[in-house]
Amino acid sequence: MSARINIARPPASGGYSPDPHGFGNPSSSSGYRAANPDDPLEKLRVFAKTVEDNIEIYTQPLKPHLPAIGRFLIVVTFLEDSLRIVTQWGDQLWYLQRHRHFPWGLSHLFLLINVITMLVGSSAVILKKHSEYAVGGLLGVVIMQAFGYGLIFDLNFFLRNLSVIGGLLMVFSDSMYTRKKLFAGLPSLSENDRKKYFLLAGRVLLIFLFLGFMIRGQWSIARVFVSIIGLAACIMVAVGFKAKWSASFLVVTLSIFNVFINNWWSVNSAHPQRDFLKYDFFQTLSIVGGLILLVNMGPGGLSVDEKKKTY
Repeated sequence: MSARINIARPPASGGYSPDPHGFGNPSSSSGYRAANPDDPLEKLRVFAKTVEDNIEIYTQPLKPHLPAIGRFLIVVTFLEDSLRIVTQWGDQLWYLQRHRHFPWGLSHLFLLINVITMLVGSSAVILKKHSEYAVGGLLGVVIMQAFGYGLIFDLNFFLRNLSVIGGLLMVFSDSMYTRKKLFAGLPSLSENDRKKYFLLAGRVLLIFLFLGFMIRGQWSIARVFVSIIGLAACIMVAVGFKAKWSASFLVVTLSIFNVFINNWWSVNSAHPQRDFLKYDFFQTLSIVGGLILLVNMGPGGLSVDEKKKTY
């Protein structure tokens, strides 16, 4: 028979503790605790992460082409505008001389400078040749037309052109981004700093088109719903929070809105509304192009997304 072995247990009140590491301590810890999967904020975070992952997966085949698509869409409004001036040359001269009181000759020069600058600048942006000078020239056209056609105090025109300027700043940032990749081994601190500020300015200016959409037109339940969600996405783009997700959402929303609201092709060519719809359509394409570049490049250093990587 085996012998019984009695082992005396030391009293619990002494130096021995049955749970020396405190794993059984029911009191709350001030340190890290796992996220509660039933928490609504945690569910929202998981959903946002899933959406981001899906965007990353499904845009992968398009990713190499996004910069070219974005650049083309940004300048397509300038290409359309130059074509419209050439095909309506007489009407443009009549308007400038009759309503804007341009003297004969100066009106011709004004239109000629606009057409040449838009064609050359747009081609340079698409071909990625001297993008900085091209952006400067196209910015000059935006300002020159605002004063030349007397639209500087038109709120809708002003907001739309702020967004176009934002798109042009995205082109400028994209050229800096490309140059950084080409010269990755060289010190470029000052250029990186400039790029951060240009990206921030571009992000903020891009959202003004949607603000213009919100303040014009008739209101309905669907319009209120889209405006609230769109405004939230615009704020996320401006501060750089989930910027790729929110920019992708705005690309889809603005593209659908553009096709159904600015459908200039369904209006008779003799109708005066056709030109306005056509102008709005191509300007919206320009802002969509800027958002596509944002999806490709990311929001930059001055953003919530970038700060979250640091902390």
